Amino acid sequence: MSRPATFVPPPGARAYPLRTARGEFAVVDAPAAVGVEPRGVALLLPGFTGSKEDFNPLHVPLAERGYRTVAVDGRGQFESDGPATDESAYAQEELARDVLAQAEALGGPVHLLGHSLGGQIARAAVLLDHTPFVSFTLMASGPAQISTSQQERVKLLRDALAVLGMAEVWEAMRAMEPPEETETPALDPGLDERDDLRRRWLGTKPAQLIATGRQLCTEPDRVAELASVPLPFHVLSGARDDTWPLPLLDDMAVRLKARRTVIEGAEHSPNTDRPLETARALADFWDGTARS
Repeated sequence: MSRPATFVPPPGARAYPLRTARGEFAVVDAPAAVGVEPRGVALLLPGFTGSKEDFNPLHVPLAERGYRTVAVDGRGQFESDGPATDESAYAQEELARDVLAQAEALGGPVHLLGHSLGGQIARAAVLLDHTPFVSFTLMASGPAQISTSQQERVKLLRDALAVLGMAEVWEAMRAMEPPEETETPALDPGLDERDDLRRRWLGTKPAQLIATGRQLCTEPDRVAELASVPLPFHVLSGARDDTWPLPLLDDMAVRLKARRTVIEGAEHSPNTDRPLETARALADFWDGTARS
């Protein structure tokens, strides 16, 4: 679970429901900084159990580079509505079509970024229609299903959600947290002291977690399909990742002829682990696509 330092939108950003042809989606929308030449718009998709707030640390440094950034809660995530029990609403193609509608609502071609699960949903959107996008960044998101150890964790969660309510599962997850993770500095004081994390969890629909968890465990390798799409690609990750080991991400970048960035000191969430370095790498890539 990504743990943003704060759920409060950064200065200059606005939280609101983005109206699209497929319904409303909660977003945090941060314009380019005042006095900086606008260079483009980026649509940011969060990962499994995540939310738009996972990108809060990126908005200001990317605004200073001239980029408007719009982070979105997908259908059934946190503050975006969705059915609680109908898993078919969260089929990957349905979520991909939501992304196409979000890009359309933003009014023009956008840089697309997907973190983890968000990367696989974004990939499905690009394979349906690449024309709404200027570039595509896969952040800590691999070529196919997640690692065996992570599949076991997701299966445990899905089994729990089949018999327990969201609040009960939350309490069970708290009980399983290692002591050192509940005794961290004030910036990230642990699950039991973070009401905002609990609120995000309770706002997410169980059917969304069950359906997307299944996707993560069964996703096929579609890199060859993606490589045929005429977009610039960027594969960005931390220096360590238990969900998709780095050799898989390195190989995927080669197959895509993609730019490859490894953020030192970061793990599965470079957006929160090392936001300034991550923002710099993203803006450098986006600047390069404009020049080309």
